[in-house]
Amino acid sequence: MSNNNDASLSSSGPSRSPLSEPLSPERRKAMHQVIVASAIGNFVEWFDFATYGFLAIIIAQHFFPPGEPALALLQTFAVFAVSFALRPIGGLFFGKLGDRIGRKRVLAITILMMAGATALIGVLPTYGAIGIAAPMLLALARCIQGFSAGGEYAGACTYVLEHAPTHQKARYGSLIPVSTFMAFGCAAGLTLLLSTVMSDGTMQAWGWRIPFLIAAPLGLIGLYMRLHLEESPAFKALQKAPETPHATLNETVKTHGATIVCLSAFISATALSFYMFTTYLVTYMQVTGNATRTTALLASLGALVFSGLLCPVIGRLSDRIGRRSTIRGACLCLMVAVFPAYYLAGSGELLPAMLGASLLAIGAVMCGVVTAVLLAEQFPTRVRYTASALCYNVAYTIFGGTAPLIATWLITLTGHSLAPAFYLIAIALLAFIGGSRLPESSQRALDDNEASWHDQPVGSHHKTATTSS
Repeated sequence: MSNNNDASLSSSGPSRSPLSEPLSPERRKAMHQVIVASAIGNFVEWFDFATYGFLAIIIAQHFFPPGEPALALLQTFAVFAVSFALRPIGGLFFGKLGDRIGRKRVLAITILMMAGATALIGVLPTYGAIGIAAPMLLALARCIQGFSAGGEYAGACTYVLEHAPTHQKARYGSLIPVSTFMAFGCAAGLTLLLSTVMSDGTMQAWGWRIPFLIAAPLGLIGLYMRLHLEESPAFKALQKAPETPHATLNETVKTHGATIVCLSAFISATALSFYMFTTYLVTYMQVTGNATRTTALLASLGALVFSGLLCPVIGRLSDRIGRRSTIRGACLCLMVAVFPAYYLAGSGELLPAMLGASLLAIGAVMCGVVTAVLLAEQFPTRVRYTASALCYNVAYTIFGGTAPLIATWLITLTGHSLAPAFYLIAIALLAFIGGSRLPESSQRALDDNEASWHDQPVGSHHKTATTSS
């Protein structure tokens, strides 16, 4: 008889997985250290992306030829998108490295590279000083950041969830998206503060550089914390197991190909909704709604605070109702909320714009929280970092990095300010289909024997972590 209460048992026998045991005070303290160290690197990554998005109009004026503001803004978002092309390459590189030498070492490397690339943007000379070399150097810094970020998010989620108890994976995993929204909130708050205390001339001259330079000390703090952590229990267990050759990319794709495709399809909605909500909507409020920068940033900041508070709630809910129900609910929320969200965001007024952003945030948060835990749950330890980084970064490159660019292009092409909403609905529908075909994994222990992780029949409804008793 199958019993979901036995979901935490290893497929190799009746012994209880260490990840299914209740947290002792010592392990709870270690869990908190793991979360903080993982979250700070994730914070640095998204703080840079947020700052770039919030300051896109100023960056366009400084790094591209003057005279055509719309073209300069498109070029700024194009650089934003180009940096994402390096994310899958970085994801594969750091993913394979993380599966070979361990999670914590790779996460130390990625945070150092990300912080350095972000700080570099803060010291770059402008187009007026060095001409065409300015946007080229900007693109180079963004590519370094994109390459290192390719190994960051999936690695941070993997590291945290390999420490988390089986029945609370989404609860703890949701704290990684919290750091993401905190990063965007802090970037919005800092940008707003600088815009308030500085004159427009000072902000244009050098004030815009401050948020990028802050990444340097944050990165060093994160590096120190990560170097003093233990390796994850699941990876330690893999190291103690009989010698197993490292999986090649071909083997990973062949063995887990259906899961990779379906998970990537779902993450496409996570990526698109996230960047539309956090990055593009601020520009949309200013360009379409004629809102001031202060109004747009305040509206975004309010919605980001709401998002950060909502993440743990969604995490606990997902542990209770399962991953499939969370996936379907997230996609439906996006499809229902997107038109009123864009309509309100384009009003040009603070409270309606904040409400519109918050409406879009509900589906984006649900997608983000369940994605964080699915990245670890859907793959075995031996290939987890590689496979999850591949799914995450390919989807984010195609649908996330291009979101502001495509949204701006669609409005220019159609002349309709709600054109991006149709795009999001189409991708949410794709995500609903792909996500619904993933096996339910909420009860799966992450240190289970690999034999239980091979691709299940697509659309399988049984809980793959359960064992017969």
